[in-house]
Amino acid sequence: MKILLLGKNGQLGWELQRALAPLGELIAIDRTEGGDLADSEPLRDTVRRVAPDVIVNAAAYTAVDKAQTETELAHQINAVAPGLLAQEARTLGALLIHYSTDYVFDGSGDQPRPESAPTAPLSVYGRTKLDGEQRIRESGCDALILRTSWVYAARGGNFAKTMLRLAAERDQLKVVADQIGAPTGADLLADLTAHLLRAAHQDRSLCGVYHAVASGETSWHRYAQHVIARAQAKGLTLKVSADQVQALASSDYPTPAPRPLNSRLDNTLLQQRFGLVLPPWQTGVDRLLDEIL
Repeated sequence: MKILLLGKNGQLGWELQRALAPLGELIAIDRTEGGDLADSEPLRDTVRRVAPDVIVNAAAYTAVDKAQTETELAHQINAVAPGLLAQEARTLGALLIHYSTDYVFDGSGDQPRPESAPTAPLSVYGRTKLDGEQRIRESGCDALILRTSWVYAARGGNFAKTMLRLAAERDQLKVVADQIGAPTGADLLADLTAHLLRAAHQDRSLCGVYHAVASGETSWHRYAQHVIARAQAKGLTLKVSADQVQALASSDYPTPAPRPLNSRLDNTLLQQRFGLVLPPWQTGVDRLLDEIL
């Protein structure tokens, strides 16, 4: 099996290089190596030259607030390029794996959303990601579209590192408490992708849209408290303790792009169809903290 991985140096792409390597010949590229989603023709040429059995698109425009003004670039990378990859995958008879987001929903309600829930993105980022999904489905190619949320990794910056730095520097810390979701590790997503890829490559009836997040739910506020409490238990000295983290409403911290308040995604379909169990979000976050502290 020949696998073409786009976005190899991102948080998810880095983990995918490890997780996909045992499955076959892995060709991992970044934007400087013919994998620039902002430039359609070289991207098309790369896919045709490699002629992979599987295309894994871990590249995306993820600057949620900047997308409000860089609309054309966000649309090209998140919508046009995935559509192009889907067309090429169909021509090759290849399987396409693509990652989407909870931002395709409006964040209303307080229940986890299944894959069939109506979409209604609030931001340019969300609209471009939904457009990318639709272009893939319309292409008729065999594809796995994995919607996820609150992705983090030990490599590079992440929410936990930011909270620990601020708790060490500041005398008080305020964190948004009314946005609810599930922190999901890039390592978990990568390992999950490897399982799904192997199964769907053998049985294309498994293709479709799936929600793929860690189990459970939390707010950014409780997430911060968990991180700080875990760090203090391991002996890290901080100015702000877990019980001193103050809760903030989203309306008190306005951003150019509105965030969905309810980012809960229902994993049931994925777990049932692939026979997998997705661990609690705390498991991955604790593992991250053990690695970085």
